[in-house]
Formats: sequence, C-alpha cells, structure tokens
Amino acid sequence: MSANTVNKEYEYKGLVVNGFAMIFFVFILVPGLIVLFSLVLIESVEALGIVLDAVLGVIFILGCVGYFVQEPNQARVMIFFGKYKGTCRKTGYFWVNPFLNRKKLSLRIRNMDIEPIKVNDKVGNPVLIGMVLVWKIKDTYRAVFDIDTQGAGNTGVNNNALEKFVRIQSDAALREVTGQFAYDVTDQGSKELTLRSGGEEINELLEHKLNERLAIAGMEVVEARINYLAYAPEIAAVMLRRQQASAIITAREKIVEGAVSMVKMAIDQLREQKVVELDPEKKAALVSNLLVVLCADEPSQPIINTGVA
Repeated sequence: MSANTVNKEYEYKGLVVNGFAMIFFVFILVPGLIVLFSLVLIESVEALGIVLDAVLGVIFILGCVGYFVQEPNQARVMIFFGKYKGTCRKTGYFWVNPFLNRKKLSLRIRNMDIEPIKVNDKVGNPVLIGMVLVWKIKDTYRAVFDIDTQGAGNTGVNNNALEKFVRIQSDAALREVTGQFAYDVTDQGSKELTLRSGGEEINELLEHKLNERLAIAGMEVVEARINYLAYAPEIAAVMLRRQQASAIITAREKIVEGAVSMVKMAIDQLREQKVVELDPEKKAALVSNLLVVLCADEPSQPIINTGVA
C-alpha cells in the first residue's frame, strides 16, 4: 500500500464521559460538597477546609467546559497541545478533557457540480466537459493535518478549503482523462473508445484518477459522472456539419445496399417466372432505372411507353 493511501486515523481512547452525568456531578454534587466542607471542616481544621474548597472549585470550573454534542456521521479530531490523540466518532452528548482541542468534521456524503471546462481531446479538438462529483471524508487525520484547512477557529475545519481542494483536483483529473480520448470516432467502423461513447468505462477511469488525487487528503470519491459534453463554440458549427455529412453518407450506404438487393431480387424473379427475356443491354437499362427510382430523394414520375409516335 502506498504511503499516500495509508490510513493514519485511530480511535480516541481517552476519557469520554456522558455529558448529562457530568452535569449532575459538576452542578449538583460539587457545589454540595463545597458547602459541606465549608460548614463542617472550616471550624475544626480551617486550612484543610480551604484546600478542599479550592480543589473542588477548580474541579467545578473545569467541569463547566469540555462538553460537546455529536450527531451521526460526524467526528471530532482530538488534539492535546498540538499532538494528535485520536478521532472520536461516538454519537451523543459528552464531556472530555477541556484542554483538548476538538476539531469538528462532517463525514457525510457531499455533492459537487464541476462547471464545464474547455479541454483539448486526444486529437486536439477543444471540447467543453463537466461532471458531477460525490465524495466524503474517509481519513480525518489527513483531512485536518495534511492539507491547509485552518481558518474556522479551534473547534472546526474550514469546509471552503476542503471544497476548494476537491475542485482543483477534480479539474486536473478531468483534464487528464479528457486528453486520453477523442470526443468522437474519426473513422467509420472504428471501435476506439471515445468520450461520447465511453459511458461507464470513462466514468470508472475518472473515479480512479480522482481517488488517486484525493487520497492524499483523506477523501474518497463515491461517484463521478460526466454530465456535460460538447464541442467548444469555435468548432461546434463545423463539427455539426461533419456529423451531418457522416450521417448522410451512412444513410446513403444503407439506401444503396437495399436498392441493389431489391434490383437483384427483381431480375431474379423476372428470369425465374419467364416474364420477359432480357438481353444485357435491356438488363443494364432496367438496373439503371430501378436504382434511380429506389435511390432518389423524391418520388420518381413513371413514364409509360405506349409505342405511339
């Protein structure tokens, strides 16, 4: 496994206390003990009472902070004076060491629409291509420490920084994949994979390239699909005429193929049923007339020879 894809995250194993139990202890038991020690011990052992009250006062102050609520598909990266102590994925209301810096991360799936960009395809034609990207955070350690996500205070991660990183890497991956394929086939009968016909294969390659790029930041691509593909405006009109010409040629080929088949069938039936004897000259004239009728763009007007001058 590459060093860039090794998961550096591990579960936080420090003290995590139920928040409601901690509230009961701090705001009910501790004040009660302070009052008790003040009334009972100060009269007999004044110094001991003062020390115990001071200790309980510190416990009360520390117990007032350190609470957090965590929903499903959220995580807290625990940092103790600059040292990574693990990631807490538990859901509920908790209290932890108040000296821990708790970086909040969303592990939920996110959707991003990558606007169409202009890229040259394999043969150099400028095309506009865009995609829809579905991604999520997989490794919280990398998402916090391996890319610059500061700017959201001590309790969170700058989501704008994460999304900017994803957009830049998605743009680069999209350019790389587009440059490996032509927009459309240039030769009739070619089975070359193209952007227009590639479908799932192009999308799978795009996902692979994106995962390679985003793994260094602890992110995982759930799905990537091309949702916009077109020639750039400067060549769109020319390519449209080219596609129209190609379609016309293909249609003509089918028409001629069918016409030849029908002419052959007509001549064979005339010969088998002995309707008329055709010499080579008459056969050539019949073939010519039938091909004109069958291949014409508009209906032909028949001319009947009555033999009258």
